[in-house]
Amino acid sequence: MDRSENVDVHTKSWSLQPESEYRFELDPGTSLAIKLVSGHAEIFGAELAEGKTYLFGQECKAAVYTWQGCKIEQYVTGHPSVEYVSDETPMAPYANVHIALEQMRVRALAAATGSPLPPGEDNGGSSDAPRVLVLGPENSGKTSVCKILTNYAVRAGQEWAPMLVNVDPSEGAWAAPGAISAASISAPIQTATPASPLGSVATTAPNHVASNALLPLSYWYGHAEMRRNPLLMDRLIRNLGENIRDRWENDTAGRSSGLIVDTPSAFGASSGAGNDHRLMLIKSCVDAFNINVILVVGHEKLNVEMQRTYGNRMAVVKIPKSGGVVELDQSYRERVHKYQLHNYFYGCLIEAPPGLSTKAFVQAGEQTPELTMHLSPASMTVNFGDITIYRIGEETMAPTSALPIGATRAVSEMQPLLVDPAMPGSGLYNAVLAILAPPNPDESERYDEEVLDLPAVGYVVITALDMPNRRMTVLSPTQASLVGKTAIVGSFEWSE
Repeated sequence: MDRSENVDVHTKSWSLQPESEYRFELDPGTSLAIKLVSGHAEIFGAELAEGKTYLFGQECKAAVYTWQGCKIEQYVTGHPSVEYVSDETPMAPYANVHIALEQMRVRALAAATGSPLPPGEDNGGSSDAPRVLVLGPENSGKTSVCKILTNYAVRAGQEWAPMLVNVDPSEGAWAAPGAISAASISAPIQTATPASPLGSVATTAPNHVASNALLPLSYWYGHAEMRRNPLLMDRLIRNLGENIRDRWENDTAGRSSGLIVDTPSAFGASSGAGNDHRLMLIKSCVDAFNINVILVVGHEKLNVEMQRTYGNRMAVVKIPKSGGVVELDQSYRERVHKYQLHNYFYGCLIEAPPGLSTKAFVQAGEQTPELTMHLSPASMTVNFGDITIYRIGEETMAPTSALPIGATRAVSEMQPLLVDPAMPGSGLYNAVLAILAPPNPDESERYDEEVLDLPAVGYVVITALDMPNRRMTVLSPTQASLVGKTAIVGSFEWSE
C-alpha cells in the first residue's frame, strides 16, 4: 500500500463487527477514499463492491454499514474529519419497514397481473402498492431513510423501479436547488457528494455516466423555504402527483413498485409560524400521491399528530432516528447549494487523496481515472426580448403602504409577473432561471397562470447584463438556443 510522501495523507483500516457502521463527516477541501477489503458493506442501502475504491468529497457525510461484518481501508486528505464506529444503528427497524413494503409490492403486482401470490404471502392483505410519505423535523435523517428504502427495493431482485419524490426545495435532489422533482429509480442510488444526493441525472452528467442516469420530472418553486409561497408549493405538488399518475397509467410494474416521498423539515415542525401551511402541504402530499403509509422519523409529538389525523385511513409508523445524523447549519446548506449549482454546469471530479496505488476510483458509481466527470457549459449572449422571464407572486412589488390611499392590490401570490431585464432592480444579475417546457400544443386555450403548470426542462444563470445594448450573458449546460423560451426566476443566485 503506497502511503506517498504527503504528510497530510492519513491511512487507516477498520474492522467492523456485524450490524455496526463506520460514520464519517468531511471538512471543506477534504476527500476520502474507502475500499472494501473483505465482507459485505453498504452506504445508505447501496452495496459496495469488494476491491473497489470509492471516492467522497464536498463535505460528504455518510456511513458504511455492515450486516455480517467487514474490513475497510481508508485514505483521507487534509485534516482528519470526524469519524467513528457505532454499533447503535436503526438499520434493523428500517429493514423491517422494507420487508413490509416489499410484501405490499408483491401483492400489488400479483393483483395487477392476475398472477397467484408466492407461497407464504398473506392473501388477506391490501393489494395497494406502497406509497410512502416520510416526515420528520430538521436533521432527523429523512433523506437517508428514503435512500435506504429505495436502494433496498432496487436490490430486492424483483426488477422494482420505485418512484422517488423530493418535495424539499432546499434539497435540490436531481435538479437545481429550489425545485421539487420525481424520478423512477432502477439502479442503486450512489453517494459521493451532497451536491448529487439522489444520483446522477442524464441531462447534467457526462455521456459515459451510466449509473443513475435518471430522467427526473421537476417543477421550479424557486425558493429554499416553503413559507415563501405555500400556495405555489401546493399547486406544484399536485402537478407532480398528476404527472406521476399519468406515467403509471400504462406501467404496471412501476405502479406496483410504489413511491417514496422525501419532505422538507418544515413539514415536521409542530409549532410556530406557518403551522397551518404545514398541515395544508402535508394534506397536499397525501392527496396528490395517494399516500397509504406515513413514516415519522424520531418525533413522538408529530407521530401522535399524524396518528390522530390519518391513523384511521392508513398506516402511520414511527421509526427511530439514527444517532449518526449530523446537525447541519445554515452556512453548510448554503455551501451545498453552491456545490449543486456548480456541479450542474461544470460536473464534479473529486480530487483523490494522494498515495493511492491505483487511479481506478469509483465516484458516484463510475470509474473516474481521468477528468471524465467534467462538463462544458455554454456561455451565450441573448437579447432581452429573446426570452420571456416571469417572477411568481407579489413579493418584489412595491409595499402595500406605497399604494395610493384607498387602493388595493389585485395581484395574488400565484400570479406570474413579467420581469423586464432593462428595469433597475430587476434582480436578474447572477439569478438562477428555470427554463420551462413549451405549452402543450393540444391545449388551444391559454390561461394566466399557465406557466405554473409547466415543468422545468433545464436551468441557466444570468452572468452579465448589458443595459445599453439590451443584451445579457447566460450560462447554460448546453448550446441549445434560448430564443422564444419562457423562464421563471426565484430567489436563488449563483456566481463562480
